[in-house]
Amino acid sequence: MITVSLKKISLKPGNRVLDIGCGTGRHVCACSRNKAVQVWGVDQCYADLIKARDNLKFEKAYGVSQGSWQLLSGNILDLPFPDNCFDLVICSEVLEHINDDTTAMKEIIRVLKKGKNLVVSVPRSVPERICWALSKAYQNSPGGHVRIYQQNHLIQHLESQGVKKWDLHHAHALHSFYWWLKCLFGLDNDQQVCVKSYHDFLVWDMVHKSPWVRCIENILNPLAGKSLVIYLKNNEPPFILFLPYIAFFMNTCYVISQF
Repeated sequence: MITVSLKKISLKPGNRVLDIGCGTGRHVCACSRNKAVQVWGVDQCYADLIKARDNLKFEKAYGVSQGSWQLLSGNILDLPFPDNCFDLVICSEVLEHINDDTTAMKEIIRVLKKGKNLVVSVPRSVPERICWALSKAYQNSPGGHVRIYQQNHLIQHLESQGVKKWDLHHAHALHSFYWWLKCLFGLDNDQQVCVKSYHDFLVWDMVHKSPWVRCIENILNPLAGKSLVIYLKNNEPPFILFLPYIAFFMNTCYVISQF
């Protein structure tokens, strides 16, 4: 289940990508399918990193993966990378778990090259509020979500750290209904007939990638999309923007001085 639309971002050979909170590797796998792209996946859960490794090895064995990848355990509040290191940073469904999200945002942007792209996704406010209203267990589960983000507030918070939003979309409307059912019938009640049937349908769809299901979800996403996905660019320092003009001016002065 891919949340980030990589079609919006043109990955080129040699680009370096960081997926923070990579989980079992869905976005690491997707990025590594691009030729000669270098992908790093970071997560705190060792078991998920093992699954991500297995998924990446599987894709490599069948010739799906064309890039290189590395996986490591790390903390979003203290990433083990130098400044200005990556051409693309993905932070999907992570910030809602972090108490100190300001420090997390600063750290994400620190490792991103100037002028390059950051993609952040979080649970969308309305579907998330419904989950919280239906289930106290969902709201209070250990390691769960510590806040509900409002779209404009999150964008302002990110932009205050030096990045600029250039696009957004909503995703995974069909998964909103699944989580509403889970919250209604109990988070641990996976065998409840409605929950199990709907889960089986989602698994079937992920395997078969049905066009008609995609069409229905695309229609529902603006209203019920579970994820808010924001695309941002790391602003260039102001003087960088004037470098081409400075170079042109200096070259012109040099040419004139030859006469």
